[in-house]
Amino acid sequence: MKKIITILVCIALSFSAYSHDMVNIIKQIKPSVVGIGVHTPLGQPKNELRGTGFVIGNGQYVATNHHVLPELLNSERLQEMVVFIGAGKKATARKAEIIASSQYYDLAILKIEGEPLPAMKLASDNFYPEGKVVGFTGFPIGAILGLYPVTHTGMIASITPVVIPVKDTRQMTITMLKRLRDPYMVYQLDGTAYPGNSGSAMYDVDSGEVVAVINKVFVQQTKEAVISNPSGITYAIPVRHLRRLMKDNKIAE
Repeated sequence: MKKIITILVCIALSFSAYSHDMVNIIKQIKPSVVGIGVHTPLGQPKNELRGTGFVIGNGQYVATNHHVLPELLNSERLQEMVVFIGAGKKATARKAEIIASSQYYDLAILKIEGEPLPAMKLASDNFYPEGKVVGFTGFPIGAILGLYPVTHTGMIASITPVVIPVKDTRQMTITMLKRLRDPYMVYQLDGTAYPGNSGSAMYDVDSGEVVAVINKVFVQQTKEAVISNPSGITYAIPVRHLRRLMKDNKIAE
């Protein structure tokens, strides 16, 4: 009985320490988490939240996914790329410029106007092991729930080649074929991201360092179903590819 009690006490203490660490890590992370969107002065609504990003470099750059960016801005409606800073009704928008983008790795870097923001530190290029617990903070279903950062945790379930499943070979694109010929490795998580989490930093829950960038969720049914019946598999692009994009564009860490 004493042995069982000792084990339970150890588990409780371990959970308490983990909870305390997460409280501190989330507090550290949130000022660096931003929304990525489009501002349309002549539109309704004026602001559109398209995904999540996080601050890097000297505090004036933001990393996100390539697919989060709008394909085209409407100049007649004065549309412009913006980054949403803060939370809820107190959030503000800053004009942003696309500095670099990689469709192949689904990464993009924006430069924002104004004062620098707290930047996240990047982890090393080495792959984290399967079984490692990680976190990601972003704006899941942000278009509905608003600009309130939400944190999820999960485990690295696998390190696997990037794939894009299609129902018909006629749906294959040149980019897809290139990936199939020479796939790169990505993280697969057991934690489910949601629409709006794209571009979130996946970070080490012990240090807060960015390990990867959440980029997609494969769902068994539809995007709408993932809200009420989460059944997707989440993938994240290793930080080594973001670091290379930063280096190619002379953005210091």
